[in-house]
Amino acid sequence: MGRKIVFFDIDGTLVNHNKEILESTKKAVRELQRQGVYTAIATGRTPILFENIRKELNIESYVALNGQYAVFEGQVIYESPIHTEDLAQICTTMKENGDAYVFVNHEDFKSSETNNAFIQESFGRTKIHYPDVDDRFYEHSPVYQAIVFCEDEQRQKYIQNFPQFTFLPWHSYAADFIPVGSSKAIGIAKMLEHGNFEHGNSYAFGDNNNDLEMLTLVGTGVAMGNALPETKAVADHITTSCEEDGIYHGLVDLGLIQPILQK
Repeated sequence: MGRKIVFFDIDGTLVNHNKEILESTKKAVRELQRQGVYTAIATGRTPILFENIRKELNIESYVALNGQYAVFEGQVIYESPIHTEDLAQICTTMKENGDAYVFVNHEDFKSSETNNAFIQESFGRTKIHYPDVDDRFYEHSPVYQAIVFCEDEQRQKYIQNFPQFTFLPWHSYAADFIPVGSSKAIGIAKMLEHGNFEHGNSYAFGDNNNDLEMLTLVGTGVAMGNALPETKAVADHITTSCEEDGIYHGLVDLGLIQPILQK
């Protein structure tokens, strides 16, 4: 049969809208691990913003930054920094437009300006502290992902004018951007290969537009009940929401764990 592996998105999947891990999720993941199923995280977050979740759930391996950085049991197995020239080009335009931006890598994230209302609003919703300022961060450090903060109309112009990037909105005023062709699926494929996992033994849970490729790639893709319509459309299975024990019910439905919660 071979080992099975389950990848979990974080926001709206492992954690609910209050950024809390449900007790049912903790019990389900522990039971999954007890059954010998390998568990991993696949997220748009930088590793420094989910270390506490990894420790609480005893998960060592992860795909971070929307597939740009992958770690298997403490070893970096894949990394893909954005080309400096591409960053310089879009940063010049964002600055000319008066739009704030944030650079992100595996150990840090820096903003282009202080006290930006869009950064405060979007980061505050996810309970992330406001980053320190360094608008030239990309010139001396690798950047795996960046975030632009603007209205949707302005975002559409970036999408049109910078086809070398894929833009992934996660808030009304915020969108991650990574090189076109990149996705969580790239990092997951690297991990499946590195860990010798068979495709049919791979599973993933997600809810957002940055989970589409991931749910399509794995053997069985599971959309949360709170997932976007387009995410549900590509999933093999739809579970209940992140507020309604969705991880637990999904794992039970797939036969990966037995029912362990009292009704």
